[in-house]
Amino acid sequence: MPPRHVALATLVAVIWGVNFVVIDLGLDGFPPMLLLAVRFVVVLVPALWLVPRPQVPWRDVVLVGACMSLGQFTLLYTAIAVGLPAGLASLLLQAQVVLTIVLSAGVLHERPTRPQVIGVAIGAVGLGIVAVGRAATTPALGVVLVVGAATSWALGNVAARRAAARGTGTRPPGDTSTRTPDAAPARGAGLSMTVWSATVVPVPLLLLSLVVDGPAEVAHALAHPTLAAALATAYTAWVATLVGYGIWNTLLAHHASSAVVPFAMLVPVVGLASAWAVLDELPNAWEATGGAVLLLGVAVATLVRPRPRPRSRPRTRPRPRARAGHAEGGTAPAGTAPPSAVRVRRASRPSSATSR
Repeated sequence: MPPRHVALATLVAVIWGVNFVVIDLGLDGFPPMLLLAVRFVVVLVPALWLVPRPQVPWRDVVLVGACMSLGQFTLLYTAIAVGLPAGLASLLLQAQVVLTIVLSAGVLHERPTRPQVIGVAIGAVGLGIVAVGRAATTPALGVVLVVGAATSWALGNVAARRAAARGTGTRPPGDTSTRTPDAAPARGAGLSMTVWSATVVPVPLLLLSLVVDGPAEVAHALAHPTLAAALATAYTAWVATLVGYGIWNTLLAHHASSAVVPFAMLVPVVGLASAWAVLDELPNAWEATGGAVLLLGVAVATLVRPRPRPRSRPRTRPRPRARAGHAEGGTAPAGTAPPSAVRVRRASRPSSATSR
């Protein structure tokens, strides 16, 4: 990835890391599913009329929205609402990194490089270190919900990559190439996919919130929104969704998933730090160590390039020796004798002194 795209991927990680704290603050004023429904309504208005529809089939738009937006955030918001700490939620959600690379290899036939595999393994160790340090205070239901959210996100990553390949008329690469041959027409496709895939979110979640939370609570939350809920809705809609996912899907349209997804492993580091600063969730030694290992894994997966294989020289056949009567590039000129024959005839002639 070029340095500019590396910087954009890092910016997305910071935006999404802070987003976990914002969600936690917003849940003080809204039920989880209602907050998520309002978030995507704000995304759609007025962006739906300003952003053109992505040039992909509708089934791809619905699939990306169902996995990357509806499934992931419904499970994530519910996990935080049942008591999972925001910083730990940002950490456990990064199980999607390994799941995305595995799914990309199986579905898109993207073959990760050796440094990427090693970096993901190091990052998984970092996740395990932090998980061990927080295991005693982690609600079991919250962990299950976040793992489900990670699976849904991984499916969304693969669906977005596949949709981008269809939109440009190319086939997802079967090797480690970092760009599709016709990726130029896909510029701007990330934002359009983000906006239009959000159309599948609000109605199902609003209906689900009416069933789970009740019409009275939904009406009260909408009629008396708190300042924290309003600011949280604005940030999660415009910054985390439009800016964050717009950049993310654009990077997926230009690079292999195994090159983009490891940057998401920076999200828990930012999430833990922001949760400590805002929510007073102080990271312990295990979390600090795990965060450092995560950074190392991201560096290995994204900055270390595989060694190019040495090119084997083509084998050259030895030139055949020139035969008598043939020059080294062809036959002797007509009317001439080979040098050996000339020497033989000269040697067989009697000398002039003897003949006399």
